[in-house]
Amino acid sequence: MDNFVYHNPTELIFGRGQLEKLKEKAAQLGSTVLLVYGGGSIKRNGLYDKVIALLQAAGCTIHELPGVEPNPRLSTVKKGIELCRRERVDWILAVGGGSVIDASKAIAVGVPYEGDVWDFYTRKAQPQAALPLGTVLTLAATGSEMNRGSVVTNWETKEKFGAGTTFPTFSILDPENTFSVPRDQTVYGICDMLSHVFEQYFTHTQEIPLQTRFAESIMKTVIEYAERVLANPEDYDARATILYCGTMALNGTLPVGVETDWATHSIEHAVSAVYDIPHGGGLAIIFPKWMRYVYRENVERFKRFAVEVWGVDPSGKTDDEVALEGIAATEAFFARIGAPTRLADYQIGDEHLELMAEKATPFGPIGRFKKLTSDDVAAILRMCL
Repeated sequence: MDNFVYHNPTELIFGRGQLEKLKEKAAQLGSTVLLVYGGGSIKRNGLYDKVIALLQAAGCTIHELPGVEPNPRLSTVKKGIELCRRERVDWILAVGGGSVIDASKAIAVGVPYEGDVWDFYTRKAQPQAALPLGTVLTLAATGSEMNRGSVVTNWETKEKFGAGTTFPTFSILDPENTFSVPRDQTVYGICDMLSHVFEQYFTHTQEIPLQTRFAESIMKTVIEYAERVLANPEDYDARATILYCGTMALNGTLPVGVETDWATHSIEHAVSAVYDIPHGGGLAIIFPKWMRYVYRENVERFKRFAVEVWGVDPSGKTDDEVALEGIAATEAFFARIGAPTRLADYQIGDEHLELMAEKATPFGPIGRFKKLTSDDVAAILRMCL
């Protein structure tokens, strides 16, 4: 196990009816709030009205930034920064999924920064201060509700990068707020949270039995509950389980003492920067291909994945055969729940493979499980066609 420092200051407020805690939290953070949300689903399902009522009851002056995109754009972030500065906003409330929260994190660190907020995403600067941020989560997927990561797309340059920004002060997770999530978004969220675990599970770090079993537990639970939640979107216990899995997949628990990878996320960011596809859908396509490309770097790890997560019987099989059976099971699961399996599912051909490969590696080779150059990325993308 490697050395580590673990710190997570986010207060997680989980369960039915917990939205009522928003009034108390709002009173603690300040009288002027920026409410950030996406395409309007929170208005259709009634959550918007509840949030507004609670903020007003806390005596808040409310400013709004609606319309955050599924791949949040730098231009939207900059609108939020300008609004916060002009209206002297005390804190930010993100109501939505990971994209809304990621945009809100970027706004939060951008307000006190004198330079261009994009500097944080191009590794030119590190955030030193931020406005307080609260979240009301409506989608089980990214884990952004309990980590400091944020991903933003610069549509003008066709670049999509992640940065360490700021932890939410609090996050309210009521599974009932995910009941109305469309099937395809539920599927993408499941793909995303599994991919987060993959990035932290496939490692060369030795003697990490607890981290390994944590990761396997989350993967097995997501696989077990995925079809249940898809069959009955208002199954509270299934929604609650999937929601908590998404949080635990990326709140800093799994990577302590572990060398993690993240190459596949870099590849997907490049694809969606060029084609603006759903992040979870892109990961479902790319991850099994990455697995096939790199598994021989540590076939024992992939063998364990096949046996422990997918229940593959290793009897009479070579390690390679067991590993490949586990990869095939992963691909079959994504297909079974309705996720895309090829770039062609998004009408993406080979026209921009080299461009995407370059955009995936702007700072040099990516990944730690196997260092991938732009040529490696292009080869993986060809496997995805």
